Amino acid sequence: MTKDLTIAIDVDSPVPVYRQIVDAVRHLLVDGKLKPGDILPGVRELAMDLGVHFNTVAQSYRVLSGEGWLDLKRRRGAMVLDRSRPDRPDRDRQERGVQRLREIIAQLQADGIPARSIAGSLRRLADGIEGVKS
Repeated sequence: MTKDLTIAIDVDSPVPVYRQIVDAVRHLLVDGKLKPGDILPGVRELAMDLGVHFNTVAQSYRVLSGEGWLDLKRRRGAMVLDRSRPDRPDRDRQERGVQRLREIIAQLQADGIPARSIAGSLRRLADGIEGVKS
């Protein structure tokens, strides 16, 4: 079954649009709103819905495929794969994740958001993650 994706992009954001799409879809995958076997909207369809070039969506789908989330087939589109999370990420992947968090925090601070507010948001998000059973 094809899933309707609710994705909001911010064309004024310093984050590239393809990355915003990747992050939004990954969030839906991790939250279980997209399940193995679900078919995502076609590249051109999602591009029209978001008002972006189809190559931007195609790039996003390729990134997610490279991460093991999607199986891409011509004419069928992107299908969500059953991707189990590793018990422990390898050290390199974990370091890249922490570096990405640092970059996001730096961007938030550059946008004028106080460190205390960022820290509080991170705590609330972490509490929500810890409450989710894997």
